[in-house]
Amino acid sequence: MQALRLARPRLPLRPATRAFAAAAASSSQTAASASASAQPVVPLSNVEAMWERLSADEQAVIHQQLEEVQKRDWKTLSVDEKKAAYYVAFGPHGPRAPIDKPSATPKIFFGVLALIASAGVLFYSIRAAAPAPPRTINKEWEEAENERARELKLNPISGISSEGYSGTGFVTHK
Repeated sequence: MQALRLARPRLPLRPATRAFAAAAASSSQTAASASASAQPVVPLSNVEAMWERLSADEQAVIHQQLEEVQKRDWKTLSVDEKKAAYYVAFGPHGPRAPIDKPSATPKIFFGVLALIASAGVLFYSIRAAAPAPPRTINKEWEEAENERARELKLNPISGISSEGYSGTGFVTHK
């Protein structure tokens, strides 16, 4: 409802004085009945399909129709009127129009797939050109580090030199 209020065109302000307001009210009622008969009533049954093809004036007429309809009890509104009100307020038009067309989905998918593949090729090419790992990164060297840590009594309270220690120490390779 708030979105409809924001999107609808504003009506001119009424005069401030009482006498002038009473005269304007009577003339506005006759003008409203004349304008209601002059403006074609757009059916609300299929607003979703027609919305893009409607002119700005016809869209304004639909806004006004929906505002009048929504002033009644919502339990008495038809399903078509409720659907039209929801579509006009929250439908995929204007700022909520989809950015990508449905035909762009395969293009996006294959573009992302190409980027992932190029990242994989770059990763493995850099890895292939890298030097061999240092000699200290193997299981035997790490076990020797554990023995040296026990000899030096490193971390005697809770670490590798403590009584009953059951961890792996410096060994990270299986």
